[in-house]
Amino acid sequence: MADQLITQGAIDAIFNDPERAARDFAVPVLQCLQIKTLDNKPDGSGPPRYRIVLSDIRNYIQCMLATQANHVVHDGKLQRGCIIRMKQCQPQHLKGKNVLIVLDLEVIEEFGTPDKIGEPITMDSKGPETQNSTIGGQGFYGAKSESYESKSQVQKQPATHTADSSSKNNTGAAHGVIYPIEALSPYAHKWTIKARVTQKSDIKTWHKQSGEGKLFSVNLLDESSEIRATGFNDAVDAFYDLLQVGQVYYISSPCRVQLAKKQFSNLPNDYELTFERDTIIEKAEDQTSVPQVRYNFCNIQDLASVEKDATVDTIGVLKEVHEVSQITSKTTNKPYDKRDLTLVDSTGYSVKVTVWGKTATDFDGRPEQVVAFKGTRVSDFGGRSLSLLSSGTMVIDPDIPEAHQLKGWYDSSGRNGDFATHTNSASVGAATRGGGNDIKTIGQVKDERLGFNDNADYFTLKATIVHIRQESSFCYPACRSEGCNKKVTDMGDGTWRCEKCNINHDRPEYRYIMSINVNDHTGQMWLSCFDDTGRIIMNGKSADEIMELQNASDPRFSDEFEAANCKTLIFRCRAKMDSYGEQQRVRYQVMSATPLDYKAEAYKLADLIKQMSM
Repeated sequence: MADQLITQGAIDAIFNDPERAARDFAVPVLQCLQIKTLDNKPDGSGPPRYRIVLSDIRNYIQCMLATQANHVVHDGKLQRGCIIRMKQCQPQHLKGKNVLIVLDLEVIEEFGTPDKIGEPITMDSKGPETQNSTIGGQGFYGAKSESYESKSQVQKQPATHTADSSSKNNTGAAHGVIYPIEALSPYAHKWTIKARVTQKSDIKTWHKQSGEGKLFSVNLLDESSEIRATGFNDAVDAFYDLLQVGQVYYISSPCRVQLAKKQFSNLPNDYELTFERDTIIEKAEDQTSVPQVRYNFCNIQDLASVEKDATVDTIGVLKEVHEVSQITSKTTNKPYDKRDLTLVDSTGYSVKVTVWGKTATDFDGRPEQVVAFKGTRVSDFGGRSLSLLSSGTMVIDPDIPEAHQLKGWYDSSGRNGDFATHTNSASVGAATRGGGNDIKTIGQVKDERLGFNDNADYFTLKATIVHIRQESSFCYPACRSEGCNKKVTDMGDGTWRCEKCNINHDRPEYRYIMSINVNDHTGQMWLSCFDDTGRIIMNGKSADEIMELQNASDPRFSDEFEAANCKTLIFRCRAKMDSYGEQQRVRYQVMSATPLDYKAEAYKLADLIKQMSM
């Protein structure tokens, strides 16, 4: 019975005759021959990935299961031998092999898991002669080739481009194939995605001695995944006004695909995009075929089991809307507007959600409305509470099934219900912060995105040195004039010149400028250290003394660095956004460092044990 249902010849048509595949095999029925879990990343981040083998009796094909379809594995439905309906897929020709990305499938459970049907043979690659050698290929099944010539609002190329180059770029877009975002990688070329803008940042600027610039970023969503895209300088002028939140666009290469900087985004994607001057962006006429937003909701009751500082999506009914208040940051002394909202859901629990800045002041939601939040950070303050991240979004009364279900529950029984809260008397997270000592973990520094504001953020860190970078210079020759400390230049005649003081010295004074890697139980980070901190790290020895050992090729040179390693210190740090070319990063600079006070540390641990035993 099952063999009569399987769509024989579908796999060959998908790769070699896409028109026939779309016409005759719209939803092919196949057999799953194998399921394999791929290795996760070393840090355990990201959802699991699965490789499956599908057969149409004549041929079998290696497939990658898109993460959005992982539920068929997690629910135990997709098993070896089972029969499935392929509802949406995308063929690829990668490194000389045919591969199929399965975006959506349905298991036909009434057939169970029979033995392998037939003797299928592998689906041989047709090679670059008939397949585009980039990821995806032209005219693949499940994707739609679209002519853009009739599209309105075509993004014009910069005036510096010639008519020929502009024509060439538009021709590439006119014959492009729509790729799912999940298929993008640094190895993909000549691709086009169709995506909705779900979030857009303000334009940020920087001014430094090396130059100035500006940037903005957007979050892009399609049926397969989400990805962050950033534009710098000319791309800001070209695309900032064009890209509007909620609208759908065609975005075509050239557009750089690179590894995602997780400190700037909470999207579950290993890659991110950087717009280039020649990137082609066009507004789509069809604004309905791309989902509005993709949520992975956590109900309020389950927040108790969510790790502190994790990022979650949640949805609930507004129970209370508090007035806007203002707090002043202890580190930046800068005021911030905030508004607290009380959210409830059908689990019988409530939670406080804090929104910030313009989102707080412009909030116009009313009690009994449903609100969906994407990208909130879990705090253990008062048990469990949520804070909307700057990269997060909020939608009032979204048109999604979860919202309609909540509204129905609230109108029928929830309005008069009593709601529990996630309160506890002694939060371990709060205890580990040492009261007002303001000592943060490395994980907290990164999760709280310190240094991402316009102003610098300051924090205290207790961490252990695990590596001191020696491959680049750990010190520099400085001016000996009091209060100068500028770098001096070797004149080649035995003197060292300071341009600032306009004098020559017979020798420099070497000063530390170290880069060290520190760890705690939550992670690792690189810190920049200057002379005072360097002396503490190097057990009181000056950079002059260490340089003498290096110049004499004394083996004690390495011994000094070895002795400084694995030392735990209290670091007072400054986090500030830094730019190098078109790349931005947060630089962590040590302002001061002190050795551990073991007596005080012992008292803190004793207090923590008492709180946990109460």
